[in-house]
Amino acid sequence: MTAANTGRRRRPGRPAGNSDTRDRILASARELFARNGIDRTSIRAVAAGAGVDAALVHHYFGTKQQLFAAAIRLPIDPMTVLVPMRETPVEELGLRLPSVLLPIWDSELGAGLIATLRGLISGADLNLARSFLQEIVVEEVGSRVDNPPGTGKIRALFVASQLMGVVMARYIVQVEPLASLPAEQVAQTIAPNLQRYLTGELPDGLAP
Repeated sequence: MTAANTGRRRRPGRPAGNSDTRDRILASARELFARNGIDRTSIRAVAAGAGVDAALVHHYFGTKQQLFAAAIRLPIDPMTVLVPMRETPVEELGLRLPSVLLPIWDSELGAGLIATLRGLISGADLNLARSFLQEIVVEEVGSRVDNPPGTGKIRALFVASQLMGVVMARYIVQVEPLASLPAEQVAQTIAPNLQRYLTGELPDGLAP
């Protein structure tokens, strides 16, 4: 190997070109998140797959949740939704959830967000969609409404199904008049049902 070639060799963990580095990290993250889910994917594993230092992954993307959002091309930081949920009493979550989500879906980011959701449920990224629902939405909400113990997951999944139904009817199929109703009216209408899923009595067979 010539001296010139030696001089051009890259140091491990410091690939040349910011764009190339980011793309390699995201490609590694998508593969691992789809294969293993969020909980079983570490920043270190993503970094190893991309051939970079773990510190570089944190530098570009911050937390693992923020990396996941970037990997699925989610145009918002999940903490925009999760922080208000954590600060809301359980008995108010039924209204708080759609009151936070609907204005985001209706905002300028909405088109990109709905396009992301459409892509996730189209089939190609089905594992990523499953990870998003089970390990971000369900874990975050389900852990707070696990009463009686063992029911938190199914409660949160019913909430997610209701919200995904609103996304489908209001934004993707655009059924009127639902598509044109003010976000506040939609939130107030579905809130009692969401709250029932979260804290109401469950039919026999669902509760352990």
